[in-house]
Amino acid sequence: MSNTRPWTSNTVSELQQCLDLLVDDGALPGGVIAYGTRGGKPAFAVSGIVAPECGSERPGPDTVYDAASLTKVLSTWPLIGLADGISADTPVRDLLPDLPDQAPGAQVTVGKILSHTSGLRADTRLDQYRNRTEPLASLICGEPLIAEPGDGHRYINRGFILLGLALAHIHGRRLDELAADLWQSLGMTRTTYGPVSRSTDVAPTEQRLNGGPRLWGIPHDDNAALLGGVAGHAGVFTTPADLAAFADQMLDAHAHGSGLGSWLRTSMEPQAEIEPGLHRGLAWILADGGRVAYHHGFTGTSLYLSPDTGRYLALCTNAVYHHQDNRTRLAPLRTLALKAVTAD
Repeated sequence: MSNTRPWTSNTVSELQQCLDLLVDDGALPGGVIAYGTRGGKPAFAVSGIVAPECGSERPGPDTVYDAASLTKVLSTWPLIGLADGISADTPVRDLLPDLPDQAPGAQVTVGKILSHTSGLRADTRLDQYRNRTEPLASLICGEPLIAEPGDGHRYINRGFILLGLALAHIHGRRLDELAADLWQSLGMTRTTYGPVSRSTDVAPTEQRLNGGPRLWGIPHDDNAALLGGVAGHAGVFTTPADLAAFADQMLDAHAHGSGLGSWLRTSMEPQAEIEPGLHRGLAWILADGGRVAYHHGFTGTSLYLSPDTGRYLALCTNAVYHHQDNRTRLAPLRTLALKAVTAD
């Protein structure tokens, strides 16, 4: 069973100061850090405002953020892990039997997709399929592979879109319905696929055109938006409190080796090197010698799990509010977050 190491006041203070500096420097309107240890109550560090459109409203545990690519680990990854008859070696063609056998992507396996080593086309660009009548899965799998499956790590959204389509097919239900049942079982009461109604507790993201309205309750990811907001790679909206609930449940299950815990253990086995010191497991990025699993979202979100220390941290911001490049300014906070979940 994993040990738990309580958070120190110095660590929390460093995180708060870093978040405050980012807000003061104009990198983001505001944000929330949720942190805790397995089996304990979460705590929250808050800074700034939700957004100017929301007046002086301060963000908090129940502020709704566009999770962006955290969708991959909040929805697709656990649903694959819970599905009967699916393993890392299962080819896509077995999950979507209407795919032509000769389609290049039909032979790609679930494990290669989850580890971003599928060789599928790297740019997502679902807009190029407008006015096409073939099923989306056939269009994606019909594209030539850019590499042999297993030949190196390339971050590819298309594979997770395929897995979302496959989950809906094998269960005979919409992906958002499957995910909603999962989140309810985990106590995640405000996590949902978008769109969500605009309100002061929903963080707006980017203004795509000068003078135009901001994206507010609508997925920032264009390809998720083309799919009606429901996709395997993006489209989920969540809160700091719900991310803390998810993280706590994952760490508890990991400690007991039950349910999604065994899936998390399997997923924390390195599958491909991203760069020296960082590997990709199944969906998750692995650091600290494979002892920490984490994932980022393009909008300014992150989630970190450390089974060894029993610690977790979730970062919720709308860092793309001012400009997409501002998300790179989160790098110091993300580096500090990774250090914080592993520190003695």
